[in-house]
Amino acid sequence: MRMAETKLIDSQLSYVLNGVFFTVHNALGRYCSEQQYADAVEHELQCAALTYEREKVLPLAFDGERPGRNRVDFLIENRIVVELKAKPVLEREDYTQVLRYLRSLNCKLGILVNFRMRTLIPKRVLNSIA
Repeated sequence: MRMAETKLIDSQLSYVLNGVFFTVHNALGRYCSEQQYADAVEHELQCAALTYEREKVLPLAFDGERPGRNRVDFLIENRIVVELKAKPVLEREDYTQVLRYLRSLNCKLGILVNFRMRTLIPKRVLNSIA
């Protein structure tokens, strides 16, 4: 019995981004701040000649919301949301945050990266609505 083939969303770009994340993790290790990881990721994105926006402000979610309250760490090639963390354990709220960002920006794929882990395991978060 053959398993059905599945097509990964943005597989080529995801592969390049994973290389960026592993390069940063190998260079900085596990105990830097989230901003230090973001600076290093930004440098690697520039080296890879990828188009990105850092700390992109999300559209307002409701009337009366203060502008600039919600920002995604990186929007890559205007289609992949990248959220960086530096904490002992990812929580359900981290995944929910990425999903909210995906829906707000109408993107299909988000990548959640926790640099504090001994072994780096970027997590793909999919928006089934987009």
